[in-house]
This record gives sequence, structure tokens and C-alpha cells, in this order.
Amino acid sequence: MKNIPHPAEALVLARTPATLLERLIRINLMVFDVDGVLTDGSLWYGDQGEIFKRFHAHDGHGLKMLLNSGIRVALITGRTSKIVGIRAAELGISDVLQDVRDKGQALTELVNRHRLSFESVGFMGDDLIDIPAMQKSGFAASVPNAPAYITQTAHWVSTLQGGHGAVRECCDLILASQGKLSPFFQPGLLGSGVIQ
Repeated sequence: MKNIPHPAEALVLARTPATLLERLIRINLMVFDVDGVLTDGSLWYGDQGEIFKRFHAHDGHGLKMLLNSGIRVALITGRTSKIVGIRAAELGISDVLQDVRDKGQALTELVNRHRLSFESVGFMGDDLIDIPAMQKSGFAASVPNAPAYITQTAHWVSTLQGGHGAVRECCDLILASQGKLSPFFQPGLLGSGVIQ
């Protein structure tokens, strides 16, 4: 008998092509850029330098859901920010690479460290510096407010903009494709162990 997806999984996957599903079901590590993906790309400065980054609670919940489902999560950013380290620690993300100029090489290091194949790794980015990592990944994702030459590099583009739930949309898609979204709807598990 064929497995029937949970209604939430069916909703998430309703318009997902089979070729994309083949990529998604292999994902063991999902890597995200920060500025423009986990944030809206705004850089808030005071006299002492960067003072704020705005993160979306839904994105945080999605990242925790990936981690709780056994899918590794990493952040690779071209900038250095104490705020990123704080947010990553709060969510339980240990692989945080900052001040990275070559994201393709950084992704290769992660793949080797965790003994994975590139086919089992996804990367979500929004600008030129992200292209090498996106091209190496089995699943490349982007946001709709990225330049067109970035979104054309991606296998999938979120409907929500960076910093406004795009990462959660990506997390839900991966979880649904692997049949790992439905457990979060079981009584007693809704929101359990999830820090937004």
C-alpha cells in the first residue's frame, strides 16, 4: 500500500515537481547564508558598528525542526557578526562559518567534515558570493528578492522574501519531502523543544 502523506505535507508538496523531490529526499545537511536569507538584508549600524539583525521566529522554528528531525544545519556568511553567533547558539547550530570569501570551498570543508556527498547537501543563498556553493549543492535554493541571475541558478525559489519566512518555507519543503513534517502535528509534539 502506498504511503499517504499527512495533509500538511501534501499541501507543502502540492506543486513540487518530481525532479525536485528527488533532490530533496537526499538532503542530510542544509546550509544557509545569513544576510538576505535569514534576514531581510538590512544592515543596522550605530557609532560602534553593526548593532542589530532582525530574524524571523518562523525561520528559527523551521531550523529547529530540521535539527530535531536529524538533518544537520549550518550557516555560512561573508560577514562577521557576534549577533549571528548568538542566534546560532540559541538554535543549537554548531556549524557557523563567518567572514567567508569562498563559500564553495567552505561548503566543501563541511561536506568533508561530515563525510557527506554534495548530492546530500543543500544551500540557500541570495547573491553572487553564494553561487559557487549553490552550484556544488544537490539542492540550491534562493529567495524571490535576489537578483535574477541568482534565482536562475537555484533549483527552487521561495515565495516569501529573505528574513520574512523564506527559510521556514524551505525547511517545511525538505521535511515534507522526507515525510518528516507530519510528526510535528502529533498531540504533545507541537512546538516541543523548539526555540523560535
